[in-house]
Amino acid sequence: MFSKKLQMPLYIIAALLFGLKTYIVYRFVFDISLENMMQELILFINPFVIAYFIFVLSILFNQRRQLKYIKYSILIGSLILYFNIVFYRNFSDFITIPLLFQGSNAADLGSSVLGLLKFWDVALFFDVIIVWVLAKKYGSELTASFTKRYKRIAFAISILFLIGNYALAEAERPQLLQRTFDREYLVKNIGIFPYHVYDAVLHSKSKAQRVFADGNELTEISDYIKEETTTDGNEELHGIAEDKNVIFISLESLQSFVINNTLHGEEVTPFLNSLIDESYYFENFYHQTEQGKTSDSEFIIENSLYPSPRGAVYFTHAQNDYHSLPEILGENGYNSAVFHANNKSFWNRDVMYDNIGYDHFYDENAYEVTDENSVGWGLKDKDFFKQSIKYLEQMEEPYYSKFITLTNHYPFDLDEEDATIEPYDSNSNTLNNYFQTVRYMDEAVEEYFDYLKEAGLYEDSIIILMGDHYGISDFHKKAMIQYLDEDEYTDYLHVQLQRVPFFVHIPGQDGEVISKIAGQIDVKPTIMNLLGIDDGSDLSFGTDLFDEERKDFIALRDGSFITEDYVYTKDQCYDRESGELIDSTNQLAGEGEDSACQPYVEQVQKELNYSDEIIFGDLLRFYEFENENE
Repeated sequence: MFSKKLQMPLYIIAALLFGLKTYIVYRFVFDISLENMMQELILFINPFVIAYFIFVLSILFNQRRQLKYIKYSILIGSLILYFNIVFYRNFSDFITIPLLFQGSNAADLGSSVLGLLKFWDVALFFDVIIVWVLAKKYGSELTASFTKRYKRIAFAISILFLIGNYALAEAERPQLLQRTFDREYLVKNIGIFPYHVYDAVLHSKSKAQRVFADGNELTEISDYIKEETTTDGNEELHGIAEDKNVIFISLESLQSFVINNTLHGEEVTPFLNSLIDESYYFENFYHQTEQGKTSDSEFIIENSLYPSPRGAVYFTHAQNDYHSLPEILGENGYNSAVFHANNKSFWNRDVMYDNIGYDHFYDENAYEVTDENSVGWGLKDKDFFKQSIKYLEQMEEPYYSKFITLTNHYPFDLDEEDATIEPYDSNSNTLNNYFQTVRYMDEAVEEYFDYLKEAGLYEDSIIILMGDHYGISDFHKKAMIQYLDEDEYTDYLHVQLQRVPFFVHIPGQDGEVISKIAGQIDVKPTIMNLLGIDDGSDLSFGTDLFDEERKDFIALRDGSFITEDYVYTKDQCYDRESGELIDSTNQLAGEGEDSACQPYVEQVQKELNYSDEIIFGDLLRFYEFENENE
């Protein structure tokens, strides 16, 4: 009776259900920007095209294996989709193959992962339940031994659908598969499952680059660096901190929008605000991290190279040859150490730190961590700084020390007794709690300055403070525009929210607010110039932040960039000061007039590609660096 009423094979039912679910996720869970009806159409048809291709493969098997293939395909596909949803909620991004090899990090995620799970997520598996029930009750009626002619026609249809989908995508976004740095474009146009296949191909290709590299690639890259990024540095500040200790404080998830801003009539960061008057403060300083987050920020400032477009260099290329800041400083008589009260293997730090020349790593085993002095990801910042000072006092001077805070980390948990500002009131608990952990971190840094002064370490040090990456992703748009009192969350606003605080505090020096654009790529050459260390032989994509002859753009890893006049992102060119949309560069294939941002597009991509070549090919193993101390 059932088969007479429902003349539809199970693989078609599964394709329709899975395709519909995937479209709903694309449209209402992933925050994918749609600019025209063509993009709307592609986003709608793509899930069904891919679902049909996946499930039509079942007709290759006999009836019993058809059922098994369909059941487990829809289950595995749903799990892949769900893992991307959970990842997207925190990072506004999609999983890549290199990230899957960073599974050792998962054990340390704890409450961060739990905070990303939602009760209604069970609805994402309703189609799985329906298919499994149908397979159990009506499996024999909904499957068949299909004829060869039927199979040929079904496969031909699936291939035509795929070709048609890709043709539409290529027409909408020419050279789509060459724009691998923008994962949203790929998912939006070809779908998340073909994206994962394509990502696997790219991963294999990048692994092969090291095998076939011979060093000849460096000639073109080094010529570009010498021409575009190598400068003599600011002469007035050259060596102003010679032989001083360097204390670098990485401020977890701190974005610039809280600096000099208020909540409930109170300053969110009163100490950091006051520090601006006594420091060089860069108010247009952008983080340039990608999927490696904090480890990416470390990699950038240590090497003045861009992070990998997929995964974290700290995992994927930790054994490469580098010419890193701690190594260079070591050649010039500096001792070096990292202080971070976390598992030493998180982000593969123990391996990477040893490779790039750090002398010591004070991980969680160097600290007394208890239930009372820890929250969220571990040791509270105030206890972290308090317990760290004894190790710093024991270091032989001069030294380069890096401190990585923890408390202001998603999901921004804080004990009630540590909260000194009321939470924000919005639809986002993440943003509501963020202000409290930011305030706590601000108080911890103030206490640390006091410790340094009491220990007699303050006057002989330069102290650099930097936000490592964003804390509030664009998954919280509604709450952010509420706090910022904006009408809408635009792509321009998103780029501007990638600004993070950057302070260079030199005791005895007057403060100055510097408005020119800057980025993490510039930190390494800046530190070296302040210490009076020549970096003429270095291969660096950054320039001294105090130099007037600076490169005139800051590139983000997704291909967006900022100049003194423009902000470019997602093929849109904005006026940097007003945020007004100037024009679209959707004619990058050569149609129409050039955008105002067009002259920079090719150079930005060239620079990102050069950095990738250095990393993927491990090219620095072929390069002879001069010893700056000789």
